[in-house]
Amino acid sequence: MIRLSINKEAISKLPTAAFNGKIFVADTKELVDVAIDELRKYDMIGIDTETRPSFKKGVYHNVALLQLSTIDKCYLIRLNKTGFSDKVASLLEDESIMKIGLSLNDDIRRLHESKDFKPSNFVDLQTFVKDYGIIDNSLQRIFAIVFGQRISKGQRLSNWEAIELTNAQQNYAATDAWACLKIYNELIGNKFNPYDSKYILDDEITDEATV
Repeated sequence: MIRLSINKEAISKLPTAAFNGKIFVADTKELVDVAIDELRKYDMIGIDTETRPSFKKGVYHNVALLQLSTIDKCYLIRLNKTGFSDKVASLLEDESIMKIGLSLNDDIRRLHESKDFKPSNFVDLQTFVKDYGIIDNSLQRIFAIVFGQRISKGQRLSNWEAIELTNAQQNYAATDAWACLKIYNELIGNKFNPYDSKYILDDEITDEATV
């Protein structure tokens, strides 16, 4: 199997991609119920989380935002405001709905700090993309290899517990969850041929760092 990898310099030259669908912010328990009811209409969704960054040693925060996305609509569930409801947990436990994300062990571990649940039917792209020769682990790099586009990481260290999320934060959060679903659909749809990629490595790997 060939190996595919992309470095930071190559990523910086790519055109930017971003989610351009509808964003639904669920910051009350009532809106969370609406979001979950809508998401149950789908058999496959993208998933991601955001946590307020800590700049002090030994200080940690619970997950503030849970992003659940279809191809054209992303639901941003503000767990720091609404709490982790049984209804949210039931969706994450539903084996009939596939949840596609990246580095899911970390996300699930952090979510478990707020509520105990039994995750079901999760697909981690870090493992999944290896069957296509992609050896990079970050969402930005995987997306760049598959689509030849760059997704911004500029809002990653912003305050996800802010009273209101800025448009930039909302777009960033939605893009990450949507990108996971988009990558998966591209790969299972046989639209990506690794042997046609411009990011095929030579014998020596010169840059394996994640972004």
